[in-house]
Order: sequence, then structure tokens, then C-alpha cells
Amino acid sequence: MAIVLLVRHGRTTANDAGILAGRSPDVHLDDTGVEQASRMGARLAEVPLVRVVTSPLERCRETTQAILERQDQPIVPVVDERITECAYGTWQGRPLKELANEPLWKVVQSQPSAAVFPEGESLLAMQARAVEAIRRIDAEVEAEHGPTAVWAAVSHGDVIKSILADALGMHLDLFQRLHVDPASVSIVRYGQARPDVVATNTSAGDLSWLRAAQATADAAVGGGAGPAAPAGRRS
Repeated sequence: MAIVLLVRHGRTTANDAGILAGRSPDVHLDDTGVEQASRMGARLAEVPLVRVVTSPLERCRETTQAILERQDQPIVPVVDERITECAYGTWQGRPLKELANEPLWKVVQSQPSAAVFPEGESLLAMQARAVEAIRRIDAEVEAEHGPTAVWAAVSHGDVIKSILADALGMHLDLFQRLHVDPASVSIVRYGQARPDVVATNTSAGDLSWLRAAQATADAAVGGGAGPAAPAGRRS
């Protein structure tokens, strides 16, 4: 039951301009995104990551670098195409205000499981490849590093939302109820009985408690006492 941190990249030039970047090349973090990634890297500095996996797109690579710069131990990031952005096809590179007038927009909003982007992929296919990747890598990490290991996957908003929907047991048609902001961290522990969604869309707060995370198969009836603070950090 390793723990995966699902990290969305920081804000980009396309985000700021209201453009659906998709897999367009040369989409980089803007100044705000660089600051967001730096703050997020500082949050994760207290967490001894054993592996960092990233989407191949520049904005995720830049966010990954902000994480690696603050880790005590050297980590070589792993690039994985399976957690890359959705293939939005002919929607890629177009303004969101313009896309909102397309008939497919309403399908994406209300029945995303039926959405297939013209000359692109479906949201169901996106979810299937991303979930398969995260679950497979998580099992590899646990086998190699043990049940309390923590690793990070740096990806994209819709991709992370689809992974969270799967972990929550939600139909993909409900995934638009989830929010995943730039440079946010969501936390999932995959257990033998079910996934445990520890946190979603967090942009601030101490994560050092992950150092002392305990492997557990059962949910605490009544909610439990919460994570223990690592030694030397109690107040």
C-alpha cells in the first residue's frame, strides 16, 4: 500500500490565455506557474520520494524539476507516455470560449464517458491508460520499496481527475465534480481491499506526516485519530 502523490503541473501560458493546450509543444510554465511549482516543491521537500514519474510534456517536466531540486536524495525522473495529456484532436490549441459553443462541449460536461474528441481519443481511453499506469507503477514501487513508500506522478488536470474518479469508485460521468488546480497535490493509497483517497486538490499545508505514514488495510471506524506527526515535529 504505497502512497502516490498526484501532482498537476503549474500554470502555463496556455492556461492564462484560455487555450486548450493539449499535447501542443513548447507550452511552458508562466511566471505564476514557476512560483507555484517552486512552492509545491518546497512542500514535498519533507517527503522522501522513492520515484517520480512525469508526463513527457514540457510543463510537467518543468514542474518535476522543481520537485527534484528540493529532494535530499538524487532521483532520475521516469517519463511515461501513459500519463500524458488527453489527445484532444482538432480541439487542441483552440480557445476554451470558442469550444464552449461546440455540441461536444455539453457531452464533455454532462456525460464525459461518451466524449470522443474529433481526430483524438475518448475520455474513457484516457482514463483507462492513466489508471492502468498508476496502479501498475504503484505495485512496482511497493514491491521494491515497501508498503510505506511514497512516490509522485506529475500529470494533467483531466488525467488526474480521471484517476481520482477511479480511486473513489465514481463513474467517469461524475468526474467533472472534481477539481484539480495547477500545482495541486492529491494523495491516494492503493490497498488490497480498495483505494484510500487521502486528500484531493491540496495547494498548501504540511506534508511531513507522510514520513510516518502507516500501512493499513482497514478504514478506521469513526474516522480514527489521523496521521501521527513525525518525531521532532509535534507541537
